[in-house]
Amino acid sequence: MEPPVRLASTGTIIHGVSVGEVLGVSTLAEARLIAGESGLGRIVQRLNVMEVPDILAWVKPHELLLTTGYPLRNTPQSLGRLVADLDERGLAALAIKLGRYVDELPGDMVEQADRLGFPLILLPNDVGFDDILNQVLTDILNRQAAVLARAEEAHRALVQVVLAGGGLREVAAEVAQLLDVSVAVVDGAGAVLATAGPAEHVAALRESISHEGPPARAARTPARTPARTPAKAGLAPARAGTAGRGREFASVPVLAGGHHHGRIVAYSASTAIRDSDVGILERAATVAALVVTRQEAVNAVESKYRADFLRDVLTGRAGTAERINGRARAFGWDLSRPVTVLVAELDPDGDERSAQDRLVACWTAAVRRHDQRGAVAGFSHEVVAVIDAALDAARVAKDAAAAFADLPPATFSTGTSRPSPGADALPEAYAQALKAARVGRQLHGPGAVAHFDQLGVYRLLSLVNDTDELHAFVRETLGPLAADDDAENADLRRTLHVLLETNLNVAETARRLHFHYNTLRYRIGKLERMLGNFTDDPHLRLNLTLALHVLRMRGI
Repeated sequence: MEPPVRLASTGTIIHGVSVGEVLGVSTLAEARLIAGESGLGRIVQRLNVMEVPDILAWVKPHELLLTTGYPLRNTPQSLGRLVADLDERGLAALAIKLGRYVDELPGDMVEQADRLGFPLILLPNDVGFDDILNQVLTDILNRQAAVLARAEEAHRALVQVVLAGGGLREVAAEVAQLLDVSVAVVDGAGAVLATAGPAEHVAALRESISHEGPPARAARTPARTPARTPAKAGLAPARAGTAGRGREFASVPVLAGGHHHGRIVAYSASTAIRDSDVGILERAATVAALVVTRQEAVNAVESKYRADFLRDVLTGRAGTAERINGRARAFGWDLSRPVTVLVAELDPDGDERSAQDRLVACWTAAVRRHDQRGAVAGFSHEVVAVIDAALDAARVAKDAAAAFADLPPATFSTGTSRPSPGADALPEAYAQALKAARVGRQLHGPGAVAHFDQLGVYRLLSLVNDTDELHAFVRETLGPLAADDDAENADLRRTLHVLLETNLNVAETARRLHFHYNTLRYRIGKLERMLGNFTDDPHLRLNLTLALHVLRMRGI
C-alpha cells in the first residue's frame, strides 16, 4: 500500500512507514497484533503518547498512539467508542500496555477494530515508550532523508536534460529510466506529445489516456491513495489507481504561468507507484513546464517574424520576388506558385484578445491540414492565409470556422481574393480579400464568407478610395433620405429600395411592404417630389440604386 502525502504539523515529515513495518522494528519484536490486521498498510508519520483523558483534542492523522491505559482506567465503557473516534481522525494505530491500568480490552472494541481495519497492538511491558519513539522516528526520518536525496538527484538529472537542450521527449525518457515506468506527456487537450518506455506498456498508457480524456480542470492529481481515508472526511480519491492485473497509473499536472499545459502520466506494469515516485513525477512536471514555457517563447518569436515578413509581402515592402520566395521557403512556405489570399477578420463585440489567439490557432491548423506549404500569420485584428490557388478556399474557411465554433459568442468574417500568379501580385490579392471580408460582413452580417468576384457592384464601389466623395454622392442623390435622424425618411428609403428592386412593380412592392395599393401610389408621389421623376428617368434610377448601395456599405 502506497503512503499518502500529507504534511505533518511541523511541515517537514511527508512520508512514513506502514504499521506492519513498525511492528518489524527490534523494540517491538515481542509486540502482538490483537485486531485490525487489514489495516497494517496504514501509514505512520508520527508518534504520540496518550496519558491524559482529553487526548482526542490533540491527536493528528497518521499517528501511532501509545498508551498504558491510564486515562481509561476508570471508564472501560468508553473503550469501544475510542476506536471509532481514533479511526475517524485518521490515526494509524493504537498500541497499549495491559495489566497495570487496564487488564483486558473489551470484546466490542476488538470487533470494531477488526471491522474498521484499525490495528490494535499489545505492547510488551518491558519496552519503554522512549525506545519505541526513538527507533520508529529514526526510521521515518531516515526514509525521509533517502526520499529527499533521491528526489534531489532526480531533479538535477531532469534540469540537466533541459540545460542540454532536451525537450519533452527527453524529459519523458529520463523519468522512465529513473522510475522504471512508462511515461507519457499529454497536452491540455488530451493529445500525447511524448512517450517513453517499452512499446507494450506505452500502448497500455495511451489506452488509459484515451479513455480518461483531457482533465476537467487544472488540479493536482497524483497517485496518492491513503491506506484508509476516514469515510466522514468526504475526500475524493486521487486520479490514480490499479486498472486490471495490477496496472498502476499516476498523473500530475504541468502548470506554468498560471495555465494548465497538460500532465505527465506514468504506468507501472509490475509494482505500485510509490509516493516518492509521484514526488519525482512532480519534479518532472516542473521541468516539463520549463520546456513548455521555453517552447512557447520560441514560438512567439517565430510567429512574430513570420507575421512581420508576411505583412511586408502583402504591403509590397518585402523586396523582389526572388528575395520573397527565398525567405518564404525558410518558413516552409511556397509563394512562387499561383495562390489565393484569405483574410479572416474578427467581427465586433467579441473578447478580442483571447478570440484573436484562438483564431490564429484554428486557421493555422486548417491551413496545415489542406496545404503544408501554405502561409498563415496573425495580425492585430485579422488572420491572413495564403494557400494553393487549386484548393477550395471555401472549404478551408469552413474547417477553420468549425474549429472556432466552440468559442461563442465570437465570430469572424472571411474574404477570398482572386487567384494571384505570384509574389508580386500578393499585395493586390490581399487588398481584394480584405475588401471581400469587410463588404461581406456589411452585406450578410457577422460570420460572412465572401469572394471578391461575387461582390458585384459592391466590388466596384469598394475600389473607390475617396469615401468622402461617395458620401457626397449619397447626399446629393438622396437628399433628406440620406440621413437616419428621421424615422419617416428611413421608412421612405425602404420603400424606394423595394421599388427599385422590383423594377417599379407597384403591386409586388405593395405586397412585400404590406401596403395598400393606393398608399404605395401616394408614397411614390411623395418620393418623386423629393428626388425627381425617377419612374420615367432610368439614369436617375441608376443613381438612386448606387446611392442606396453606398449607404448599405457605410463604414467600409
